[in-house]
Amino acid sequence: MLFHSSIRKELGRSFGATLVVLVTVVMTMTLLRTLGEASRGTFNPADVLIIMGYTVLSDMPTILSMSLFISVLSVVTRMYRDSEMVIWFGSGRGLLGLVRPLMRFAWPVLVVILALAFLILPWSFSKIEDLRDKYDKRGDIARIEPGQFQESGNGDRVFFIEKDSKGQQTGKNVFIATHEGNKETITSAQSGTVEVMNGDKFLVLQNGQRLERSTGKNDITLSTFERYGARVGADDNSARDYAPSNAKTTLELMKTPTALHLGELSWRAGLALAAFNLIWIGLAAAGANPRAGRSTNLIFAFLAFVVYFNLLVLGKNWVENGKAELIPMLLQLHGGVFLLSMLWLAKRHNHWTLRLPRRKTVVGSPS
Repeated sequence: MLFHSSIRKELGRSFGATLVVLVTVVMTMTLLRTLGEASRGTFNPADVLIIMGYTVLSDMPTILSMSLFISVLSVVTRMYRDSEMVIWFGSGRGLLGLVRPLMRFAWPVLVVILALAFLILPWSFSKIEDLRDKYDKRGDIARIEPGQFQESGNGDRVFFIEKDSKGQQTGKNVFIATHEGNKETITSAQSGTVEVMNGDKFLVLQNGQRLERSTGKNDITLSTFERYGARVGADDNSARDYAPSNAKTTLELMKTPTALHLGELSWRAGLALAAFNLIWIGLAAAGANPRAGRSTNLIFAFLAFVVYFNLLVLGKNWVENGKAELIPMLLQLHGGVFLLSMLWLAKRHNHWTLRLPRRKTVVGSPS
């Protein structure tokens, strides 16, 4: 039908515009959060844009669900406001007659959300954990930043270089504080160069002095040198030995159904089920009230979305803590929301109203 085609086109325009706005907002917030984590040493500053891309990709199921919900709500509300629904109702069709064009538009989006939730989401989190682990296992030389005190990977050394050059292979005014066992040493030099000897990296210091002290003793040994080599830790290229539940594939979660894994499965399944339920909520909640502002429905959409996804988080926590089982929780939460939305939609479709019984008045005879 021509009317169905026009509805799908309008839904596509509204969905695309909403998606662009939400992605822009999420990218901005993610960029600020990632920059803060990079400044605290969690990520490599050079990988900020890559991590931001993976994070936005992991948030796409939520973004797509909200975009679909807002597009359905806004389009049907516009039809009410422009009296198109009056013509639709006058032709003998009800609100349920819009289900077919809505579902024809929404089913590809639902399939994408399902694929993102079960396949792409764990892959993106795994990539983020790989970058975090690689940066955490970097060698001592890679940790050194000019003008900053940096701690080694095992925590037994503190480095300081006032100025470096040639890609951090040569530095000036080098300071190294070391604590090994019961011995503490402080070494300073005018310059230092990274050299490879027998496959190991050494920081070769020139024209400096070394102060050595044993714990619990007052004796201090001071020595000067023209050239001194200190072995530094190399990069650890070993594979990541830890994977959080959100970075594991769906198949791995199903093979080992622990409480944490079941909680993650409830979250991924909940993303797809919530997107499906939000279509019915948006259709049932659509309407126009001349006495209310145009933003009333959008405010309701935001509140309903926030409440629903907070329930998803609560259900995930209950499954992880053993307070609820996976299947009963999914049936109670999403099945309950589906039944309530169907009742609401049936009320709007059949124009059901709740009428209170009137009180009978007794008219007395005149005396």
